[in-house]
Amino acid sequence: MKLGLVCRPFSFHGGIETATAGLLGALRREGHAVELISTRRQPDVPGVPVHRVPVLRHPSTLRLLSFALAAQREAARHGYDLVQSHERALRQDLYRAGEGCHRAYLAAMGRRPGADPYHRLVCALERRIFRLRAARHVVAISRLGKAEIERLYGTAPSDVTLVYNGVDLERFHPDHRERHRAPTRERLGIAGEAWTVLFVGSGFERKGLGPLLEGFARLTDPGRRLVVAGKGDVAGHRRLAARLGLDDRVVWTGPVPDVERLYAAADAVALPARYEPFGNVHLEALASGVPVLTSARAGGSEIVRAGDNGWVVDEVAAAAIAAGLTALRDAPPGGWSARARASVEGFTYAAQARAFTALYDRLRR
Repeated sequence: MKLGLVCRPFSFHGGIETATAGLLGALRREGHAVELISTRRQPDVPGVPVHRVPVLRHPSTLRLLSFALAAQREAARHGYDLVQSHERALRQDLYRAGEGCHRAYLAAMGRRPGADPYHRLVCALERRIFRLRAARHVVAISRLGKAEIERLYGTAPSDVTLVYNGVDLERFHPDHRERHRAPTRERLGIAGEAWTVLFVGSGFERKGLGPLLEGFARLTDPGRRLVVAGKGDVAGHRRLAARLGLDDRVVWTGPVPDVERLYAAADAVALPARYEPFGNVHLEALASGVPVLTSARAGGSEIVRAGDNGWVVDEVAAAAIAAGLTALRDAPPGGWSARARASVEGFTYAAQARAFTALYDRLRR
């Protein structure tokens, strides 16, 4: 099948393999002729034609709309059997709602579109896709996301299919612990015996870093450490950490290309998100044999079983997070590693590509 895939720029290079890149490779192994439609910032992808379209970069509304228009024109030029978009485009056969619902995100963050032109445009594009059928079919990446689309936009359940993300089970593996744990901790200035929690994510407010810091401050272990990796309001959260007396207990790394080494150094991963459609961090941590504390507002909580491979908090608040971290501090007999790893071994890119292939066949019929 000749497939046009519309997505924002991603890279295979520098040790970073995004979820889009992993899926693209698996689709090619399924026999599909995949071509990429992206912006001029998209690097070359070996073996994949890349069609780069011009996009206005500022303001954000024009960037979003200009890409939607340019991607639609580009897709029409190539005679694809199906067009699959991972962005909010004007027209596509299949839309993958990897970012969930913007309306649901705004509600979770206590906001409304109001007069903000960007939020109003995103919500208008969503309404066009979910309610006005600018996509023939929608893929949600969690049960939570599927339910939101159906509830907020009245989309028929038969028009929304759940396809979970995949994870690179070789890159993220418990065996890396033996090789990377000690040198990574040494580089970060963390003692070998220190119980260490890892937070990975960009968008600190949405992903719950503030409540995590507050919950972490309630723990009594004097040697505990928290590693924060990713992009966000570092200055504001560092001030919060200082007010909580955590200055010497939090390590700030910024974005890290070889994040698998951080998983190897961690004893637990925490992502108590206020809104998260799924979050590949869940899969990466569990594949690495590390238990995950998450929130019921994250789609990734659907694969976390309290006391077996992690912990789920119903409320994104300090007390609940502290209690969850305490539960993860006391590992079950045999430890967390085997339980965590076993819980995600079915979440492969190959399984994800097979699910998409079944949808392609259905749409063509």
